[in-house]
Amino acid sequence: MTSNMKILIIDDDPTVCASLKLLLGRKGYIAKHIGHPSIALDTIDEYQPDLILLDMNFTIDTSGKQGMKLLKLIIQEYPEISVILMTGWATVQIAVEGMKLGAKDFIAKPWENKDLLNSVQSIQKLYHVEDQGNESISTNSIIIGESPKMMEILSLVEKVAETNASVLITGESGTGKELIAEAIHQGSLRKDGPFVKVNLGGIHTDLFESEMFGHKKGAFTGADLDREGRFEKAHTGTIFLDEIGELDLSSQVKLLRVLQEKTYEMLGSSETKKTDVRVICATNKNLYGMSIDGSFREDLYYRINLLHIQLPSLNERSSDIPLLIKYFLKNISKLYQTEIPYIDDDSMNWLSNQHYKGNIRQLKNIVERTFLMNLNAKSLNRKNFLPSFENSNQASQSNMLNLENMEVNTIEKALAMNDHSISASAKSLGITRSSLYRRIEKYGIKHEPKI
Repeated sequence: MTSNMKILIIDDDPTVCASLKLLLGRKGYIAKHIGHPSIALDTIDEYQPDLILLDMNFTIDTSGKQGMKLLKLIIQEYPEISVILMTGWATVQIAVEGMKLGAKDFIAKPWENKDLLNSVQSIQKLYHVEDQGNESISTNSIIIGESPKMMEILSLVEKVAETNASVLITGESGTGKELIAEAIHQGSLRKDGPFVKVNLGGIHTDLFESEMFGHKKGAFTGADLDREGRFEKAHTGTIFLDEIGELDLSSQVKLLRVLQEKTYEMLGSSETKKTDVRVICATNKNLYGMSIDGSFREDLYYRINLLHIQLPSLNERSSDIPLLIKYFLKNISKLYQTEIPYIDDDSMNWLSNQHYKGNIRQLKNIVERTFLMNLNAKSLNRKNFLPSFENSNQASQSNMLNLENMEVNTIEKALAMNDHSISASAKSLGITRSSLYRRIEKYGIKHEPKI
């Protein structure tokens, strides 16, 4: 990709402008700067930039209102122009508000040159695509699918992989979020670096810093040796943070700071280490809703959600089911060194029309179970698959009911212990009032509001 992108810098600090213009010029960008927001729109009309670097805190107005007002005008009048916001760490919330309005990214001052250039290059590749010849990224071949939804996602994965931007992958459990994360890594410039997977739902709050940032010997009781953290292991590569919706608020603050500042300290050490990682997160939860009710930090949500990939459920891409079944059978038969059994069209159609609550994971389980139960069979039909399908759904339904019963019982006990006070009950459960109200409504729990 050529780098003759035109960039307009809007900042009233001459040192900042000179530094940015020099940095961008060395990379082949055409950069121009202005020092006052009052001439911004006229300059945009004349200069016609592809990207704007907009400071949010001008000397004439350190509250950010002037910068926000200008951002709104730019988004409204020039929606085709991408905007990167620049702000100090103490005013990151202003940048978050700007992201809501349509800014593509934000950079905290003082910035790292590499981070700023990564942001510019990512936006150039995503929103200002130029002639790149016939080059194409080869994504992971284990992603199976030819449905329109999957072709759209694979195209997006190919495009996103070229950038260094953070990615949020959402979708129901079992839809293949980890495979998409691996495909992004394998299609990126970091493919030769490590791909480190972290299940945040399995890390206790007290162990978060030790697991993520490492610790020195003697940092706490039981720390008999130095331990390398996940961010250090992922250095120059990609870190995949699965189940990020399970992270508690105190850990969210620690994660946000390392993502923002690109630095961290090991437990028991005063040495500040730099981290160079690409961050991909995944969740089956509604993080936007959680950011509204206060259970997930809004600034962290916008930091990890620069690019978003929503995976469809298996039922939304049912035309891919025959491909998936054939793929699973081929791999299993190779493992057990047997012939690939034949499945007639009627059985394949029946399987394609079933409802899979557990998505691809459930389908894989059903195929494997049926294969093993009929190991020497030369053909598999609807009758063979039916017991496995019923057992899978019964287990899924049983687990779901058990979890629901546990949650209902816990809520009912909390309400009874707190004289049905919503505030007190929510506090004792460690959730917000709005979250408790939603659960009461969802499960039809009877309660007598405290007068």
